[in-house]
Amino acid sequence: MKSFHLFIAMIILVGLVFGAPLAPTTKAAAQSPQAAFAAIKGLAGDWDVNVDKLGKTEFRYKVTSNGSAVQETMFPGSGHEMVTLYYMDGGDLVLTHYCAMGNQPHMKFTGVSEKGDYVFDFAGGSNIDAAKDMHMHAVRIRILGPDKVESVWDSWKDGKKIESKTFVLTRKK
Repeated sequence: MKSFHLFIAMIILVGLVFGAPLAPTTKAAAQSPQAAFAAIKGLAGDWDVNVDKLGKTEFRYKVTSNGSAVQETMFPGSGHEMVTLYYMDGGDLVLTHYCAMGNQPHMKFTGVSEKGDYVFDFAGGSNIDAAKDMHMHAVRIRILGPDKVESVWDSWKDGKKIESKTFVLTRKK
């Protein structure tokens, strides 16, 4: 009887070892939170962006806190200045967005989309009733090259998406 249980355990182990590589993988599953954080750290510097109501402005990325956080400052020096902090929380890459709307949505990295977007989705926040208040609910960052990035922010109200705003960033030289 013992040898039968050992035999079954060996079959299961062989199936796990050799069957795992056959499982379908997606681009999203292939990107670890740590690798995504390293890519976001690579954005450090100043970036030009054109915004409908603000005209030409900028985003700034700064690696801070001994490399444990990345501070993104959107529209520095303007009345719409906002700060987002990206950081690891255990094994998760998360962000907190300090919004000009007076709330602080918290989002978690959920993977990389088929388009290559680093995807963050709403995971709670401060000063927000997500079922009714307007707030940023998702962010997608697509690194198009060392000097070009698209950042797409989705705002929600009354529990549904109301707008997506795309910012095209060009690294200042």
